[in-house]
Amino acid sequence: MSLSRTFGVVTSLTVGVLALTSCSSEAPSEVPSDASGSEPTSITLYTSEPQEKIDGIVAAFNDEHPDITVEVFRAGTGDLTARIAAEEKSGEIGADLLLAADAPTFETYAERDLLMQYESTENASIMQELIDPEHFYVGTRLLPTVIAINTNEITDAPASWADLTDSAYSGKIAMPNPDVSGAAAFNAAIWLDEETLGLDWLEALAANKPLIVDSNGPVSQAVAEGSSPVGVVVDSLVRDLAAAGSPITAVYPTEGVPFVSQPVGIFANTDQPEASKLFVDFLISKKGQEVAVTQSYLPIREDVASPEGAPEISSITFLNPDLQKIQASQADAVATFNDLFQ
Repeated sequence: MSLSRTFGVVTSLTVGVLALTSCSSEAPSEVPSDASGSEPTSITLYTSEPQEKIDGIVAAFNDEHPDITVEVFRAGTGDLTARIAAEEKSGEIGADLLLAADAPTFETYAERDLLMQYESTENASIMQELIDPEHFYVGTRLLPTVIAINTNEITDAPASWADLTDSAYSGKIAMPNPDVSGAAAFNAAIWLDEETLGLDWLEALAANKPLIVDSNGPVSQAVAEGSSPVGVVVDSLVRDLAAAGSPITAVYPTEGVPFVSQPVGIFANTDQPEASKLFVDFLISKKGQEVAVTQSYLPIREDVASPEGAPEISSITFLNPDLQKIQASQADAVATFNDLFQ
């Protein structure tokens, strides 16, 4: 397909959901015929979701569609993209769906004709900013990256990204590796693109010698246990640990927070398109979003309340980049990050 795809740029994030006209293609309303007989349908999902959370999602999906087996291959986004690249080269992607990372990753796959277009009827009820205009993918939840602090160790909390460059935080910060974490790679490009931050800020942050770990999970654990009392991490993990009793809280920096929407898309070579569509429908349905909230994620539907302890969406300042620009610059941004931090 043409490299001049229309990119959906987030211009604002509000709780309100815009009304849409009726969808041009209908979501399946029942289990596909090959999934309702004696031989259950099986679909394969590639995902970067934590194992416990994807197990919960699949279990809830199977409550509604018990005859569809979901085989899960879970890995960090970097490992997933490497696997997909190898499978693409061999001629066939080994999964039906991808649930991971950020919109630019899906933009790349759409440009290479690896994704199938699908417009779910559930789209009318979700935040319209998270829907790919060409319907190759759709966001499934909001995952802002924030500053996490250990409240036992940090008494004067940073309020901004700029504050993290203060020498008081030298050796105390943990961050995820953008070679492994899709959100971290996305963030690197956004920070470098952001006028108030940019290369000068990233260089100053690197001077504080942050600990770079594989993914967001180890970052949040390091903050909770105090080995790195400050972390750059997705906010849902902070809420999980706080709810479990850890001395950890989230700070939403004053300059704004980057976020990913954990999109889902169906691979074009799937041999189970109807069952795959049902899984997409479930993820963005009211029930699917209620599951997301129980897993500490911010919902994308107006009819589903945010998790306990989470700020209202309207109170968060989001960094809203040009996705086309971020997609084009992300590889260079990761290389710059690696040069500075590793």
